[in-house]
Amino acid sequence: MEENPKERKMSVILRKKCIVKAMNEYLSPERHHKLTLSNLDLLSGRFPVTYLYLYYHSRSDRGSINISNNVFESLKTSLAKTLSYYYPFAGRIVEDPQTSQTLIICDNNGALLVEAVANIPLIHLDFYNLNQTLEQILVSCLNPDEFPFPVQVQVTCYTCGGVSITFTFDHALGDATAFGNFLSSWSQLARDMPLSCIPDLDLGRSLPPRLPPTYHPYFNHVFVKCTLEDIRNIPKTGILLKSLYFVEASSINHLQTLASADGNKRTKIEAFSAYVWKIMATSIDKSHANCKMGWLVDGRGRLSHSSMSNYIGNVLSVAIEEASIVEIKQGSISAIANNVHRAISKVGKGLPLLFHPDGDFRLLNWTSGLVVPCSEQSPPPLKTVELVT
Repeated sequence: MEENPKERKMSVILRKKCIVKAMNEYLSPERHHKLTLSNLDLLSGRFPVTYLYLYYHSRSDRGSINISNNVFESLKTSLAKTLSYYYPFAGRIVEDPQTSQTLIICDNNGALLVEAVANIPLIHLDFYNLNQTLEQILVSCLNPDEFPFPVQVQVTCYTCGGVSITFTFDHALGDATAFGNFLSSWSQLARDMPLSCIPDLDLGRSLPPRLPPTYHPYFNHVFVKCTLEDIRNIPKTGILLKSLYFVEASSINHLQTLASADGNKRTKIEAFSAYVWKIMATSIDKSHANCKMGWLVDGRGRLSHSSMSNYIGNVLSVAIEEASIVEIKQGSISAIANNVHRAISKVGKGLPLLFHPDGDFRLLNWTSGLVVPCSEQSPPPLKTVELVT
């Protein structure tokens, strides 16, 4: 009896593995050029940030020959071109034995590119048990001694002709904006298009702190002073669940309409955040009177530096807001969205948090006197996933 594809257990076989180096080394500095990470890079930590892209294959082309080989070779060639512009992404992240500083050695060590084959069609990917699925379609070679690559890519081909591509970056290289620019450049070079973003790779030097450093009292509201021992002894609060949801665009548009009902135009993020905040307030333990919510905010557009839009590195701040459970439950979507807007605006307008009105980044002053440790060891398993379909 023929096996039902829906009941088939997913299996992935590794077919090809290669190290891709920058194609045009003349675009990058001399070999073994060293880049020092900024404290903002180090504060972001070293863990893998992963993007998952899914590509369905049209029925009309399903009979094409060597579809997967064509995809793999195209990605390989265009990745080599991209690394020529983003040369730190082809380097190694190490600790300087003399200064204990974390460095990127730009020696064109390369990026890891893997091709694999799955025994199921793309439509049968199990997103309910997300971690189990990702374990098979992510590069699993994270031993820094065997595969010391801060950029790792796996191309997985499916029985339907579809393809999934996972990109795993070491967070020390940059933030979501930096990785988005990298992927956009890769896409443009793969299609023989000119680059829309010429990366600024002056890591650690484009964001100098003010002298003398100044500190805003709002830091005491956002950050808690603690020792490493305090962090190690943080009690576990119970079972943590990670869920993946699909939200229709029409639902987001409806939320945005509700959030803007009082005449103040609110963004989709602000509207959806208001909805999530209200949901969280209904499920939080009754012993809590308040509920907090936070947002990561890209600092590039909030600094006075005109060239920061192409900066490749970590330039993140955080906006945090606290409100009572009663206020959140009883408030309308538009009222809660106004609270969200004010919290994010505090960062954007430099009122109390990380950005000074003159365009300086307050967090730099806070970290300028710190020695931020950054382990040379391999990052732990998956922490962050961005799903794009």
